[in-house]
Amino acid sequence: MQITVDMDVCASHGNCVFVAPETFSFDDDDYLRYESTPDEALRDRVEKAAASCPVRAITVTAP
Repeated sequence: MQITVDMDVCASHGNCVFVAPETFSFDDDDYLRYESTPDEALRDRVEKAAASCPVRAITVTAP
C-alpha cells in the first residue's frame, strides 16, 4: 500500500497519529511524519486513520 498526505491540506489535528501511531507521528516541531509504504498488515488501521482525517488529507492506494 502507498500513503500520500497532502501537506498543504493537513492541519495537524493528529487523528491519524492516535489511530495508527505505528505509521503516523509528529516530530519535535509538530510536523507530521509518516511511513509512506507501511506493511500491508497495517492496512485496516491506516484506512481508519485516513477516514478519521477531518480535512481528508490522507490518501491510501495500492502499490
